[in-house]
Amino acid sequence: MVQKAKILLVDDRPENLLALEAILSALDQTLVRASSGEEALKALLTDDFAVILLDVQMPGMDGFETAAHIKRRERTRDIPIIFLTAINHGPHHTFRGYAAGAVDYISKPFDPWVLRAKVSVFVELYMKNCQLKEQAELLRLQLAGADEAKEQEPAGLLAELSARLAAVEEQAEALSKQLDDDAADASAVATAAHLERKLTALRRALDALGPGTAGASPAVPPQL
Repeated sequence: MVQKAKILLVDDRPENLLALEAILSALDQTLVRASSGEEALKALLTDDFAVILLDVQMPGMDGFETAAHIKRRERTRDIPIIFLTAINHGPHHTFRGYAAGAVDYISKPFDPWVLRAKVSVFVELYMKNCQLKEQAELLRLQLAGADEAKEQEPAGLLAELSARLAAVEEQAEALSKQLDDDAADASAVATAAHLERKLTALRRALDALGPGTAGASPAVPPQL
């Protein structure tokens, strides 16, 4: 059973959070509410999120300050942030959002279909990255087992790992093609390219364990 991705919704107005939930419910992922920047940072201490939808105008800690805290933490610095704002102060205000680490900046009222499509891209990238980490962990376990029992034939496990990795590679390739066709955000395209580089590194490590590599130094799986 595939675990659902978590999406963090941050807004001080309950009616705005309700509207976001209505728009994103079709994605069938786990939606987590936070009514303040402080509450969002608390949620990020324990849970992993695919993307954060962050309101700019909030009392106390606003969206810019909240984003700055998120980007300073090693655990959360790579989580995509989409800023939502009801006030448009022009290019300077938008630039401040990107400077704070946002991957996108959307003014209210926004098109529900556009917002849902943007969020779905980052959810899919997150799921693919989780699959890649699982394959890397399986490879590490295989290498550890090979050290303890070198007399055992690893061909069966290698074949299974290769098949699973091939499935992820195929999905990542399809996602990259979709992003190219849809003229997606540069940040989403860059994230997809980074995922493909990880896949390539993992494939090389796996191939190094295959037939014809006897006596060679054990391949070290990439750090993901």
